[in-house]
Parts: sequence; C-alpha cells; structure tokens
Amino acid sequence: MFVKKTGALILATSGAFLLSACGSTGLLNHNSPDEFAVQRQSPLVVPPDFALQPPKQGEPRPSDGALQQQTLDALFGGPQARSDVEKAAIAMAGPSEPGIRSTVGDPQTYTVAKGQVTRSILSAPEGDGRDAQIAVGG
Repeated sequence: MFVKKTGALILATSGAFLLSACGSTGLLNHNSPDEFAVQRQSPLVVPPDFALQPPKQGEPRPSDGALQQQTLDALFGGPQARSDVEKAAIAMAGPSEPGIRSTVGDPQTYTVAKGQVTRSILSAPEGDGRDAQIAVGG
C-alpha cells in the first residue's frame, strides 16, 4: 500500500513539474526573443555622384586579363627566367605546327615506338574481362 501511494505521489509530482515547464511562470522560466520585434532595413541608396560608364560594345572587360594574370602570379609565382638548358631545348625543338594536337591525337599517328604487347592491349576488344586469357612467353 505504501509503495502504491509513493509511486502515485512521484508520478503526480513529476507530471506537475513537466506541465509547469509549459507555462510562462513555471519552474523552468526562460527568456525567449520576441518574434514580432523585427525592424525593417532601409533600402540601399546609390550615391548621386556615382560616375561609372557602361562598357562599349565588343570591348573586353578591363578586369579579366588583370585578374587572370594576378591569379597565375599568385599560384605559380609569375614568369621565371629560363635556364640555359631550357633555352637550348626550345631552340632545338623549333616552332610548333598550329594543328599539332589534332595530329598527335589521331589514332593512326604513331608518336611513340609502341611494342607488340602495347599494341595488342590497345587493339583488344572492349569487354568486362570475363573471357580474357593470358599467354606466358611469346
């Protein structure tokens, strides 16, 4: 009997404590911000002596080249002097042809001496590799 009364008393006390947290004058009173006390911001105003001119038709943007150069300088430290070895290699290479990248990318162009194994790998049919075979020697 004593256990039932104690359990009921604890249950009633905890219920009252939990319900008091919901009210404004309860045991767990906390200050919350007032959502209706919001101020409006005044609109932005352009100053009357704002003297920018619109860009002319077809001209590049004035900041593009400078910004790109500043970015490259920040990343790579700007242009560096070339060593004698670099100068000699560039002089021996001579000027490049305008379409050299298209020529090198052509599958019929052999720019590197490819061995028989490399050629067989490159000419192998595409697939998931289930039917692949290996030959030792050869």
